[in-house]
Amino acid sequence: MAAWVFWLVASGLFVAGEIASLDLVLLMFAGGALGGAVVALAGGSFAFQIVAFIAVSVFLVASVRPAAKAHLENRTPRHLDGVQALIGRTATVTREVGRSNGRIRVGADEWSARTEYGDDSFAVGSTVRILQVDGATAVVGEALEL
Repeated sequence: MAAWVFWLVASGLFVAGEIASLDLVLLMFAGGALGGAVVALAGGSFAFQIVAFIAVSVFLVASVRPAAKAHLENRTPRHLDGVQALIGRTATVTREVGRSNGRIRVGADEWSARTEYGDDSFAVGSTVRILQVDGATAVVGEALEL
């Protein structure tokens, strides 16, 4: 097998690994493998091919990866998932909320709820703010208007 074919196969394997890891490191090694393939096509010895692979990979990891990663992170919003998306939202009390029980409506969903402090209580129809979620129970407090 010709050396340049070896480098192309290596590059393809690095790309496949990058698809699985999504860390932008193996992709830089794939670029280094293409550098080794170019040197092989130019007739360079295997030692020069290895040097080209290492040099191109180090260059890409040091310069291209940080810029690409920053670009991806800045362009991708950080979404809150699951119950974390409820924290800070307001809800309407559907059954009086006290120290250990109650019900609230958040959008179309109804949740069991309890107060943050034992001496607080909220009447039906009150607006409360979800402070945290403890299992399947929303811990609520006063909804302060800004």
